Amino acid sequence: MESRNFYALILGVSSGFGKATAHELARKGYNIYGVHLDMGSGKKQAEEFAEELRSFGVKVKFFNANAADDKVRGNIINVIKEDFKDEVKPMLRVLLHSLAFGSIRPFFSSNHEEMINKKQVEMTLDVMANSLLYWTQDLFKENLLAKSCRIFALTSIGSQRAMVNYGAVSAAKAAIEAYIRQIAVELAPYQVTANAIMAGLTDTPAARKIPGFEGMLAHAKQHNPFDRNTLPEDVAQAISLLADEKFYWINGQTIGVDGGENILNFIG
Repeated sequence: MESRNFYALILGVSSGFGKATAHELARKGYNIYGVHLDMGSGKKQAEEFAEELRSFGVKVKFFNANAADDKVRGNIINVIKEDFKDEVKPMLRVLLHSLAFGSIRPFFSSNHEEMINKKQVEMTLDVMANSLLYWTQDLFKENLLAKSCRIFALTSIGSQRAMVNYGAVSAAKAAIEAYIRQIAVELAPYQVTANAIMAGLTDTPAARKIPGFEGMLAHAKQHNPFDRNTLPEDVAQAISLLADEKFYWINGQTIGVDGGENILNFIG
């Protein structure tokens, strides 16, 4: 069981990989800060999920807000700073970036109205990549990253391959891997590590927005040695293990968590 004084901050906590990781870490005794953006039934489900996490006997504080907004980021970090004011040392042991909101549009189309525009490209990069840097910088400036803090960001095979209408997201995934490498190098002297997690194709709400996603899932399953698709829980368990202090020598890497799917995809 992990120390009850450990905290995790999860950006994108209400669904997919963020939700599964929050559940896994809470089960291991981590207190959870979570940022999500949900309305209507989604907001209610997020509140119910927060209660579920509290059933593990941990502290849970969710913020229903845009994690890519500068003012929101500052306000949330101020709350965390206030919570930690009586701590001798900062205890934010895990930061997970799992924001999956971007523009799924073609770069080029005979119908020019369909083509992705500058604002949409910049929004996608800001939410799905740049925000990792800004959160990490601000947490560092406020001395909230614990010694042996583990930073994780979700990436995908889209960082290396072209997919229909996925160009802006592909660019964001490539960027976040670059950010992870640089963060890893610059924060190593502070005993903080950073790694990107490249999950196999996974059925998540964000992924369902990709054109032809059902066919991609079927293809991924066919090319997976385990004859199944990756689950959010697979990724959560990997992150939970890598968060351990013993794994500090794994740093600046893009780690595949896909059951070997990507190996066979290169073959056939």
